[in-house]
Amino acid sequence: MEITILDFISELSVYPALSVTTILTLGVILVNGWTDAPNAIATCISTRAMKPRPAIIMAAVFNLLGVIAVTVVNQKVAETIYNMVDFHGDVDDALVALCAAMTAIVLWATAAWVFGIPTSESHALIAGLSGAAIALQGGFSGINGSEWIKVLYGLGLSTVLGFVLGYVVVKLVGLICSGMKYHQMSSFFGKAQITSAAGMAFMHGAQDGQKFIGVFLLGMFLAKGQSQTGEVVIPIWLMILCAVVMGLGTSIGGQRIIKSVGMDMVKLKKYQGFSSDFAGGLCLLLSTVSGIPVSTTHVKTTAIMGVGAAKNIRNVNLAIVREMVLTWVLTFPCCGLVGYLMAKLFLWLF
Repeated sequence: MEITILDFISELSVYPALSVTTILTLGVILVNGWTDAPNAIATCISTRAMKPRPAIIMAAVFNLLGVIAVTVVNQKVAETIYNMVDFHGDVDDALVALCAAMTAIVLWATAAWVFGIPTSESHALIAGLSGAAIALQGGFSGINGSEWIKVLYGLGLSTVLGFVLGYVVVKLVGLICSGMKYHQMSSFFGKAQITSAAGMAFMHGAQDGQKFIGVFLLGMFLAKGQSQTGEVVIPIWLMILCAVVMGLGTSIGGQRIIKSVGMDMVKLKKYQGFSSDFAGGLCLLLSTVSGIPVSTTHVKTTAIMGVGAAKNIRNVNLAIVREMVLTWVLTFPCCGLVGYLMAKLFLWLF
């Protein structure tokens, strides 16, 4: 089944609920641009390999390309969302619960952004949807444990593998380039880091883009009274819309996260920035090929930690790290609880 942009526009006037879910979902994608997408370009800006505006444009373009590339391989995005949580049953209640989940995600991510702490929108999305599904179904029957466990695998993988790859890659780069003069290394890795940052943005789109497009499509079907989505063809216009909104979010609020990740946590040189981008992109690639959902925020920040620790653990600002880890730990229970409470409130109100 394929949805054209003309069909979508005409349905906005026919189904008022569709307008609400569209606004909320785009709001979540915009916040993802604030808090998640900037991680891909944080280091190339902090090392001055690129200026902020060109880096933001590059991130938007490669996010889009990442979404399209993965979609060619697998188009069952809405089905993936359905496999993790159960929104079946009364369609009206399911739509209300979905709107509550989107509201919870925006509130949680915005709060983290205010404090300049990079939070995982992937985990916030999963937690918010899970909390709303539990509220909708009246218990943990709303959660598919066999699918949810993959999230925990991804959490462990992104944390450990990101750090290890960051440590190993920067050591190898230092060994290979030990005979180069500093200005030669700076010039070479200044250009190389642009490529590695583009790769990170591409993999961010590949990992996160489809998750939010899946929720978008789920809301579209529920708004039209359909609780079963089945297999759908993701339209190109929807990919472009999501990529543009994500890029807009990065341009509006990304500077706070860029400062925390690329400047405050570890002071990086260009070859170190390249190493963290390369390590993070490689980790995301391995995870994507394996079909394990991971957080791009966790991957990038742990890769930066590994790079900093390779020289001296004192290079890592542990105060910033503690803030990030606390946010990661709190995301699942807190965002899940907010999703649950918002769903209960919305179901009572509507």
